[in-house]
Amino acid sequence: MSDWTTLLEVGGPLAALGGGAAYTRARHPGVYWSTVGLPIATARLLGSYGSVMEACGLTVQPSRLRALAVKTTTRREVRPVPPRRGIIRPTSTGLRLRLRLAPGQEPADVAASAERLRHAWGVHAVYVKDVKPGVVELRLVGFDVLRDVRMPRKAGGGPLKVPVALREDATAFVRDYHAVPHQLTLGATLSGKSMYLRHLVTGLARQPVALVGIDCKRGVELAPFAPRLSALATDPRQAAELLPVLVREMEDRYDLIKARQGIAPGTPDEEITSDIWGLPEHQRPVPVILFVDEVAELFLVATKKDEERRDEMVTQLIRLAQLGRAAGIYVEVCGQRFGAELGKGATMLRAQLTGRVCHRVNDEASAKMALGDIAPEAVDAACSIAPELPGLAVAGDTSGGWSRIRTPFLSLARAAEVCRESAHMVPDLPALEPFRPAAPARPTDVPASPLSPVPVTE
Repeated sequence: MSDWTTLLEVGGPLAALGGGAAYTRARHPGVYWSTVGLPIATARLLGSYGSVMEACGLTVQPSRLRALAVKTTTRREVRPVPPRRGIIRPTSTGLRLRLRLAPGQEPADVAASAERLRHAWGVHAVYVKDVKPGVVELRLVGFDVLRDVRMPRKAGGGPLKVPVALREDATAFVRDYHAVPHQLTLGATLSGKSMYLRHLVTGLARQPVALVGIDCKRGVELAPFAPRLSALATDPRQAAELLPVLVREMEDRYDLIKARQGIAPGTPDEEITSDIWGLPEHQRPVPVILFVDEVAELFLVATKKDEERRDEMVTQLIRLAQLGRAAGIYVEVCGQRFGAELGKGATMLRAQLTGRVCHRVNDEASAKMALGDIAPEAVDAACSIAPELPGLAVAGDTSGGWSRIRTPFLSLARAAEVCRESAHMVPDLPALEPFRPAAPARPTDVPASPLSPVPVTE
């Protein structure tokens, strides 16, 4: 009887401890990793590093000098040596360590064994980053960081750089307009595309840039940001008036570059290779970011007259995407659907959009239109996004690289508040003044709605 009593006395706390650990792992994976997962993963890595590298085929035969030294001093069997391991650096989401590759190895060899390393060391994922010739960095992620997004403290923002989402390797996805001037963002209803757009607008609102919007849904997406916008078009007719103004602004900036650098006035714009960033700061025009929401609305036509207007708008959009970067004009195209069936110019416009972000879409053709020409293997990843994971997307660029990202939750009220607080940063652009939206007054007494609000899913 005493043995049973002792067993119950010992087993009770152990069961409670195990249940608490299981609950913490499921509900608070970050806390579980810092307290339990990190020590266990570190011990596994240190204890099995050599054998795991050998099983993965990442070991090489030692040099003749080292083999001779081993035989002379220890008389042991000369075994293959793994890549030299650096210091293990723990993080709040995983581990990082650098490996010095042996002669004849390349980063692709380590990347091919990432899945084996993940299972051997009991972590959620392993990613390989090329640091410099002969050195790679292993990023071990302890849990699914995209399930509950927490942006890192050092996200890497700056001028025309906006951290908008979290990558699956726990690093920040930064929208860098210097590196990727134009981008196509697709997503079905409730996929998180609007949340992505909110982060972009609020991140740029605090910077000295001009924000221009074309929202053919009567402005319901971009109108809350009106205090910070320099121009806003809410239907195709207004867009047809705004786009020529932006094209003329781009041409005026090219003339400014020509005058500053002594280029002949008759030189075609396509032959000017410099940009506004080579101008003195007091002469440099302010960058302009053009947001086009629901781009399909610009392509749809009902009459012959609408078709002519459509062709003109698409041509102007293509010119802005093709020549705007040097003039400091950047294009951000968003939509639910984007395909060649939209009409003439759709494929040509897509070819000018370097960056691609594809949220959950309703058909495979849209995913192929967004990612098929740069990373065909990313199409399957985009088509497998579940509806219960809003904000999850696949991001890529024309270099062929791609990764999964997820945008953290940001309420529309908070985004609008940031734009109101940054209203004083709207630059003075006389050409866009006729299109400047009127900032709506903050409502005081709002009547109760008979409809129940749709619950927000983070």
